[in-house]
Amino acid sequence: MAEPDSGGTISQRIVDTMPWLDGLADKIQPVVQRAVVRGGRPAKNILDGLWMGAPLHPVLTDVPVGSWTATLVFDGVDLVSGARFARDTADGTLALGIAGGVAAATAGVSDWRYLSGGSRRMGMAHGLLNVAGLALNTASLAYRIAGRRRAGQLLFLTGYSLNGMGAHLGGELSYWYGLRVNRNVFESPGPEEFVPVMAEDELPDGGTHRVEVGDVGVLLARTSDGGVTAIAARCNHFSGPLERGEREGDTVVCPWHQSRFDLYSGEPLEGPAVFPQARYETRVRDGNVEIRAVAGNAQEKVR
Repeated sequence: MAEPDSGGTISQRIVDTMPWLDGLADKIQPVVQRAVVRGGRPAKNILDGLWMGAPLHPVLTDVPVGSWTATLVFDGVDLVSGARFARDTADGTLALGIAGGVAAATAGVSDWRYLSGGSRRMGMAHGLLNVAGLALNTASLAYRIAGRRRAGQLLFLTGYSLNGMGAHLGGELSYWYGLRVNRNVFESPGPEEFVPVMAEDELPDGGTHRVEVGDVGVLLARTSDGGVTAIAARCNHFSGPLERGEREGDTVVCPWHQSRFDLYSGEPLEGPAVFPQARYETRVRDGNVEIRAVAGNAQEKVR
């Protein structure tokens, strides 16, 4: 994936002054990749969010962010009033945030495993800030339990600040680098009426063939029942070229990160992709394969 130009955002310019992040990522990323592989396909698909049809990590981050914000509020009430309920609530939401932070970090590390260049560096900074914040918040809870409440509150304020900076970098990963967004949305929706794209006898059995229809790439395939299917040729995860992927039965596997898609429906069967590929209706007329866009594709819904 191409890196942004040297201008970039303030956060990116700061992160780019830290080349040691690349060295650290070089050591950690292979370990993470091996760990995810050892976990097996079901664990990988759970972490990617395939089962819920949306990336899991952003959903989980709401738990620590919301819980720790509540801790901040009730710590304030405690300082002003000394009310017991405020102390108990602050400690409870702090503990809930720690549990949610561990879960969010696990899914986040899984998302980071395939990144490279500037996005990997930004992800490394994002992760380090959040891990440091999580550690300080855990120490805060321990101090509170030990009766050193004010020291625990100071540790929490520091951790909360670090987590806030980490959350901002997480937003940049989504909005600047486009991490975990549906890349098909930004492509042309394709033809509204049937148009011929290739001769039927040129479509190989058991293979795939990419055609360009205007400014959109479409992947054609002859399926096991003899029919012809068509889905977007760019993987919606990171724009990988599906025409270069392995055909396995009536599925195709992206060559970049091994997302697997059903050639009939475009649905992801294996992550990291969690969104369906844009799909096209097909028909054969006068020896030619003709296609038109399906009305329910994501490109149509955002325009």
